Amino acid sequence: MIDPVTQPFVEFAFMRRALVGCLALSLGAPPIGVFLMLRRMSLMGDAMSHAILPGAAIGYLLAGLSLFAMSLGGFAAGLAVALAAGLVARSTVLREDASLAAFYLVSLALGVLIVSVRGSNVDLLHVLFGTVLALDDAALYLVASITTVSLAVLAVIYRPLVLECFDPHFLRSASALSSPTHLMFLVLVVLNLVSGFQALGTLMAVGIMLLPAVTARFWAEDVSGLILVAVGSAFAASLTGLLVSYYANVPTGPAIILLCGISYLFSLLFGLKSGLIWGLLPRKHLEA
Repeated sequence: MIDPVTQPFVEFAFMRRALVGCLALSLGAPPIGVFLMLRRMSLMGDAMSHAILPGAAIGYLLAGLSLFAMSLGGFAAGLAVALAAGLVARSTVLREDASLAAFYLVSLALGVLIVSVRGSNVDLLHVLFGTVLALDDAALYLVASITTVSLAVLAVIYRPLVLECFDPHFLRSASALSSPTHLMFLVLVVLNLVSGFQALGTLMAVGIMLLPAVTARFWAEDVSGLILVAVGSAFAASLTGLLVSYYANVPTGPAIILLCGISYLFSLLFGLKSGLIWGLLPRKHLEA
């Protein structure tokens, strides 16, 4: 019964590498997604995932498919877009979401243009959709390092970050931690998108960050519960997606994200916290 699950990972080293990479992504990205959701910044994560593309493309232009060059370029581009969007929002009538949308559209077009002009369609697909099954040791070290740093920093800023989610005005008035916390959180968002980019590409890296987070909302209420459910959901989708990809011979990254989406739809219907099916059931008089 368990042999079809374990056999691909026992037999093939690339499947084991993919599993370890997905486990690291599942530990680091979903907690960031939970805070993006709580802060009503989910679409910002999507915008930022596209914003790293021109930096990764410039790294590719200078050094080819170099892990270090593309990761460094993606991080620099993502952070620059986040800071520029915030600066525009504070200096003009545009709100931060509108300025982010403008920057991310320009970034996406520029990145695709750079890769298309200099590389092949295979290179473009590699950048946009990632190659989970081609993760090497260097990529695994990078993903694991980013996950470790992300969890450590998140532990340090956890309390002000939670407070900022629910009462940002109080945090600004009572502490000087509001701006540093926001900046550090933006850095974590960009770092985890760069990490996901190595496996899932720029277009889908945000999927493993946000879909498990919104799935968790239908199963837990407190922040720690949301994080645990999101991490578990991401890893279950990753494991299942790898197996589906292996046996059905379909692209691995899209399979993982699609299973995250299926988990979300199931939770939307059957989740114990405000799932649609539970909402249709009759309740006792005066029951909340």
